[in-house]
Amino acid sequence: MSARNAATVPAKGVWRGSLRTLLGVVMVALLLAVSGVLIAIDFNRARNAALATAEGRMRGFEERLITRMQSLSGDTSGLVNLIVSIANSFLAGPDERIADKVTILRAALARSPQIDGVYAGYPDGGFFHAVNLSSTDWRTALKAPPNATMAVRILSPNDGAPIAHILFYDGAGKQLLRRTETGWDFDPRQRAWYRAAAGGSGPVATGPYSMATTRTLGMTISQAHKGNPQIVVGADVVLDHVTRFIASERLTPSSVAFVVDANKKPLIHSDRRLMNAIAASKSERDFDPSSMRDPLLEAIRDKPPSLDTMGMVEAAGRRWVVLGSQVDSAILFPGHVAVIAAPVDELMAPAIRGLYQGLAISGAVVVLAILGALLLAHLITKSLHQLTASANRLQDLDFRTPIDVPTRVREIATLGGAMNRARDAIFTFGLYVPKELVRKGLEAGHFGRTARRQDVTAIFTDIYDFTTISERHSPEEVVSMLSEYFDILNDTVSAHGGTIIQFLGDSIFAMWNAPAADPDHAENACRGALSMRARIDAFNEKQRQLGLPQFRTRFGIHTGTAVVGSVGASDRLQYTAMGDSINVASRLEGMNKTYGTTILASGAVFEQCHDSIRFRPLGKGQAKGRTTELDLYEVIGVVGRMDEREPQAPAARPLSSGR
Repeated sequence: MSARNAATVPAKGVWRGSLRTLLGVVMVALLLAVSGVLIAIDFNRARNAALATAEGRMRGFEERLITRMQSLSGDTSGLVNLIVSIANSFLAGPDERIADKVTILRAALARSPQIDGVYAGYPDGGFFHAVNLSSTDWRTALKAPPNATMAVRILSPNDGAPIAHILFYDGAGKQLLRRTETGWDFDPRQRAWYRAAAGGSGPVATGPYSMATTRTLGMTISQAHKGNPQIVVGADVVLDHVTRFIASERLTPSSVAFVVDANKKPLIHSDRRLMNAIAASKSERDFDPSSMRDPLLEAIRDKPPSLDTMGMVEAAGRRWVVLGSQVDSAILFPGHVAVIAAPVDELMAPAIRGLYQGLAISGAVVVLAILGALLLAHLITKSLHQLTASANRLQDLDFRTPIDVPTRVREIATLGGAMNRARDAIFTFGLYVPKELVRKGLEAGHFGRTARRQDVTAIFTDIYDFTTISERHSPEEVVSMLSEYFDILNDTVSAHGGTIIQFLGDSIFAMWNAPAADPDHAENACRGALSMRARIDAFNEKQRQLGLPQFRTRFGIHTGTAVVGSVGASDRLQYTAMGDSINVASRLEGMNKTYGTTILASGAVFEQCHDSIRFRPLGKGQAKGRTTELDLYEVIGVVGRMDEREPQAPAARPLSSGR
């Protein structure tokens, strides 16, 4: 080999080595690039998911907060309105009919823990005040006995020198102690709650302010008594319940929630320091929180976000996600806005940690991603097949099999949960409307206001003398008996191809040939009525053995054309049938009393199924509200089968007592 050739071999080796290195570098670069793209995508997805989750949690929290404030407002105003709406002991002076006042307010305070006290101010300066002693502040201020649960403060005018009495009661309403105090400088007529409500007709809210005795932050709902508009009844609401609620639910360690008024001044804040400052600055006549400074509050005041839209603000060197919603339908907080804010860096903390972890394992991401993608595709496909099968079962109204799709994919798990909720919703929906209607609605993909003329057979039932039964038994006993009774009727109607359209007190309205088609609807309705009568007989035998009343049931059956469909308002529909044929079935049920029968049918029913159902002709009869007479028949059994209850007399005649 020449020197030239000898020099060429190493050169080629170096070139090949450099090429391998270059290819290796290119592959590594590609791997790193792909890894970087995947990490960036994952970080962006995590960021978006974190923001979406935060928004969902913020909206959920705000909904719960607003609901709590509305409930707080509604419960309190409802109590005050109840007291002022009836001619009760509050029309008497503050030191008159004390026992009656105590009875009313003790029950009210026991049911309303958010109320600090209920009181009444009188036009002569008198004052009656009931206090819930569950508050440590009140117990200390009034020096209450250990076993006292309620205190009553009474201020009676006495020629310019009012006398105050304090009465203490235990949990059973027994008076434990009575103290007399002098020098109590208090005139309810000078208080904002009295002036705002006196002479008016509706509830008004005043505050918030720091309460004179306990120094807790509260508001008052007051209203003039309808028997004497110069007597004002008020209730103090302690806002600590709302404060503790918003302080207990935090999206992140630094997240805050607060409520501001129409002037963007804070009323409630989750930060205890600011809440104490708000309470300290409040009084019934003076509200000026300008001395309180908070960078976030100032930033939101300067750049308020749009209501119900998540926005961003910069405050104290941090970026905050902010969401505000207006409090509606709350007397205590009219026009106020509930705001929740969380720092973006804390919301993004999981996403940032994921970014660092992704950078640390970028060398293996591509391989793992490919393997994971194949596995995930398999799992997703399997889970989707299971969800598809579950959806098909749901469309068939199969509620027995739960939708259980084991998966680690959050979106599929969420979809599975949503389908379970849809399953529960459709199941609940099916309890209130005919299942066949639900099935047809699911197949069509919509429910709407539609109706059409159709031949149907209708049955109406009624229990004889049910009013007397209700009067002689407790509501719980009546509901229990009716529930078992309706189970019998529902099972029997369904077994014979019918559908109960409505439960009408102690009666039902059932229909055949709608919503499910039934060519033998008249015959099946008669069979259903006979079966219901037999099963009710067995039910009544058990009732008799238990010493309970028997349900003597009458049936009216008629076949004819009716308008059948879904009617109602745009956001609430009812499936029903209307027309003269439905009215006739209802009238036939009532005519059983005239003819002494149990199952009364019209001639139209007889014409449809007299070959299979045995009838007893009763002649013609006049139904209430109709000008033409009806051919009347008593349904007594099924052709070819004896009914032990079949009457032996040739025909029933109208009873002289009429209806």
